[in-house]
Amino acid sequence: MSVQTATLRVAVIDDDSGFLRVLAKRLEGSGYQYRILSGPVPAEELAAMKLNALLVDPALLGPLAWEFLERVCGMLPGLGVIVCTQGATVAQRVRGLRLGADDWISKPCHPEEAMARIEAVVRRHRRGRTREDVGPLVAGELEIRADRFQAYVGGESLEFTRREFELLGVLAEHAGKVLERDDLYRRVWGYSMIHGDRSVDVFVRKLRSKLQKRSPGWEYIHTHFGIGYRFDPQPVAPGADLLPGQRQAASGATEAPEVEALNPAIS
Repeated sequence: MSVQTATLRVAVIDDDSGFLRVLAKRLEGSGYQYRILSGPVPAEELAAMKLNALLVDPALLGPLAWEFLERVCGMLPGLGVIVCTQGATVAQRVRGLRLGADDWISKPCHPEEAMARIEAVVRRHRRGRTREDVGPLVAGELEIRADRFQAYVGGESLEFTRREFELLGVLAEHAGKVLERDDLYRRVWGYSMIHGDRSVDVFVRKLRSKLQKRSPGWEYIHTHFGIGYRFDPQPVAPGADLLPGQRQAASGATEAPEVEALNPAIS
């Protein structure tokens, strides 16, 4: 089923005049509400547009491109971000997708493809929003509010990134069931996992660390070695030894970045 484009609000940050001229005609003809921007604008201005999707060339945002996009995504949790640029390396694309971009298009690309990818991203976000009608999910000391993109322990919010919350939500929705790593990657990142990619393990470790610090009496995520993970909250017996991942969280040890920093000014 196609997205009802008349309801879509899209902003495009790009300076390719030929691409923008054709894209604008396609957007207008399809009933999109859209803004074409030739450069960066304050994050608050983008947030005020109540966008469904943002098509952006990070080369126009300067050296703090990803910090800017993370801020915008924080203001609009349901925003779909599609990067459209040229000359990016594999490491740069992986970094961008891990930091929150929903899709990545390499230039030159056809405006019809850009529109199809915008619609696909919006569909994924709308499917995720259907969970809002279910109400809060309570497990152990944890309360998960999909409508707020927040999780709470004792009424206090845990500082999860969007990707961390999405991963927690998928695990919690399938409580008691073992989800394979590749399945988790497809559900959260929207792609099949590349051989050797450890993103799921890295993000599970971050989730465990934050949960352990705020709810040390419970074990929420269980590892099935060589397979994946299972969400099944269980109280920790008094005096029980912590798991290796919990031991690290309790000690406050820091983690090394999973990949090198991205230079967002892609030429």
